[in-house]
Amino acid sequence: MSEPLTSNVRSHIVGTTAVVYASDYLNKLTGERIERECKKQLDSGCRTLVIDFSDTGIVNSIAVSILLGIIDIAEKREARVVFSDVNDQTIQLFEMLGVIKHVVLAKDEQEALNLFTPPTQTQAMSH
Repeated sequence: MSEPLTSNVRSHIVGTTAVVYASDYLNKLTGERIERECKKQLDSGCRTLVIDFSDTGIVNSIAVSILLGIIDIAEKREARVVFSDVNDQTIQLFEMLGVIKHVVLAKDEQEALNLFTPPTQTQAMSH
């Protein structure tokens, strides 16, 4: 039985940055959902993708290849990719597979937003 289409990927926009939230278990299905959301945000004009891993416990190998595809798409569109809130185990996996060389790591979503968002927008968000 197929999974319901209602399980969409959460995301929001800050300026020209899209924050996309990864699921607790990143596999083929959830990775493809994240990929679709990232493509949609790039198509709508976003210049930076922040993929937030704060809820992610496990990333499997298929999901890693999907993430590399997202990075490739973003690079072709001259957009940046930032991974935030990545746990130590996943960072080790990304380092071993060479993913880290292609993204910026941020300790949390706010740090990721501060990297590429003008200070006036960031300050406005905190009030």
